[in-house]
Amino acid sequence: MLRLPAVAGRFYPSHPAELTALIHKYTATNSGEPRTPVRACLVPHAGYVYSGHVAGAVLARIALPRKIIILGVRHYPRGEPAAILSSGAWRTPLGDARIDGALAEALKKGCPLLREDSVAHNAEHSLEVQLPFLQMLAPDFTFVPVALGTVQFEDLVSVGEAIARVLDGTGGNVLLLMTSDLNHYEDDATTRVKDRKAIEELLALEPRGLYDTCRNHGISMCGLGPAVAMLTALNALGAKKSELVKYATSADVSGDRDTVVGYAGVIFS
Repeated sequence: MLRLPAVAGRFYPSHPAELTALIHKYTATNSGEPRTPVRACLVPHAGYVYSGHVAGAVLARIALPRKIIILGVRHYPRGEPAAILSSGAWRTPLGDARIDGALAEALKKGCPLLREDSVAHNAEHSLEVQLPFLQMLAPDFTFVPVALGTVQFEDLVSVGEAIARVLDGTGGNVLLLMTSDLNHYEDDATTRVKDRKAIEELLALEPRGLYDTCRNHGISMCGLGPAVAMLTALNALGAKKSELVKYATSADVSGDRDTVVGYAGVIFS
């Protein structure tokens, strides 16, 4: 199938030249510096004007492999709770990004919770907004889209363990790109306090700690499920290092400090 853009012209520019210039701007801070191989990363998925600079700072740091699993959110109550696509391509203003069929099939085989489903992906923006960055920085990449709507801890652990088994068999040539925004729609000071609690658990690679912290402190991290799955996979793979590359809130751009969203960019190796 060909999945057409759902948020071009809203979350990011629909004109190729404008989009290219914006991504160059967001990734220019690391221009010329050596890129680092990593196992995984966390990037936000809001409109580029708010969070593109955080995503760009992370992706410009990474030596991107040709194969990428994008683990995102299912924001809408449509489709399977753990949805994957295993064939076709996703179109952006920069062209078509191909799905890695073999890698997707390996994930489906390893994790029965993942179900083939286009409905969950049709309007979902969290994965789509990553693609133009990857098209610019790694033009020949292929990817597997996974959208998680479930927040059942045991299911998330199962997904993470399956991802780890598949990644372990690839020789380290696949990036796990997980996308989430942090706390939503509280004032800036409250959001920064809450986000720091979540970031501490992310940096400690603690899936249960992150899950419980977000639940106990009312942290509305939209990608909590994907983050738990990612951290589970990283623990199974023996990851030890993490780094907060950049943190911001929407107030840094809008100036509105009453109702904000937090964004973090993290790399894991």
